[in-house]
Amino acid sequence: MPYWNTNVARHPGILRAVPAGCSTALDVGCGDGLLVRKLALAAAEVTGIDQSPEMVAQARSRSSDTFIEGDFLSADLGTYDFICSVATIHHLDFEAALTRMRDLLNPGGALVVVGLARDATAADRAATIAAAPIVRIVKTLRRARGPEGMPAMRPSMSYREVRTSAARVLPGVRYRRHVLRRYSLTWRKPA
Repeated sequence: MPYWNTNVARHPGILRAVPAGCSTALDVGCGDGLLVRKLALAAAEVTGIDQSPEMVAQARSRSSDTFIEGDFLSADLGTYDFICSVATIHHLDFEAALTRMRDLLNPGGALVVVGLARDATAADRAATIAAAPIVRIVKTLRRARGPEGMPAMRPSMSYREVRTSAARVLPGVRYRRHVLRRYSLTWRKPA
């Protein structure tokens, strides 16, 4: 039985954003490859990249898809029709990572980033407090868990900083804050 957590909860939305006829897809921070395996049903060729040797080893043991162990910001990569990243960008230089994703995306391609941000305002804290019971109930009912060895890190950017920075790098980006303590960025590269 595949695991579920607040990152996996965003997978259906990510999969809906894959462009029709997608030939190539990239999952940045692929972890154990769960999303790569799902993307393989929607794209002809899927690549996952992760800096963690343990996560890449898990991914390779579960799938014959292409997995690269390395630093996304400097790895030798191709171009893609679809790029996604879930709970990874706060481990990287945010603007450098978004810029690299934008540059690796083929014209007309789609980009989806799901991330974590920190509460910086009273409104942020109120939203987190209001959602806490829902998050707790959903996690309990869904028996939330993740793969062993997944690296964790607290986000340094606030929701407002994420939204402002993303709009600067990706003009026209769609920003959404989700109940389960995540935000998403969705962007289509002009053809």
